[in-house]
Amino acid sequence: MHFEEYQAYFNNILASAQPAAPYDNTDYMDYTRLNWSRMNRWLKTGILTDALKTAVEAIQHPQHWIIITEPWCGDAAHSVPFLQKAASLNNNITVSYELRDSEPFRINEYLTQGSKSIPKLIIRNEEGKDLATWGPRPLDCQTLYNQLLTEKADFETIKTKLQHWYNADGGKGVQEEVVALLQRI
Repeated sequence: MHFEEYQAYFNNILASAQPAAPYDNTDYMDYTRLNWSRMNRWLKTGILTDALKTAVEAIQHPQHWIIITEPWCGDAAHSVPFLQKAASLNNNITVSYELRDSEPFRINEYLTQGSKSIPKLIIRNEEGKDLATWGPRPLDCQTLYNQLLTEKADFETIKTKLQHWYNADGGKGVQEEVVALLQRI
């Protein structure tokens, strides 16, 4: 699906009187509402770095970016807007969105330490060969997440600390890492 279709899918979940699983769970629906707000905030206010703009604008051969995500994913709400904004700078980039928990279940080919962690960016050339992958979160955020897991922090603490990290970072982490990927391609 294209980004507009992903947004419509996301919005339909929020508008549904009886959403399908997992959105029939109040916690999932609450996460999804928050993520809709966060995603739209970054789409409106997120600023792309000059380094990312330069790297994306320098792409001279077609690339297909596949973004695996889900509306309930908090990490995706903070990263996907920057990926989408960057891709829109170059007509050589096409972007498609896939849901982690729906066919074609591509996430099974891109596990992170054995888990289906999202979001996941897969960059392919025009022949469909993988050039690079990224995800599920910037390295510094992943380090914080791993530390919280080691400390056996509860889910609420993890959510809050990651949210603070993303707000303080302002999208710089994901952008720096995508620049590094693009420079290696």
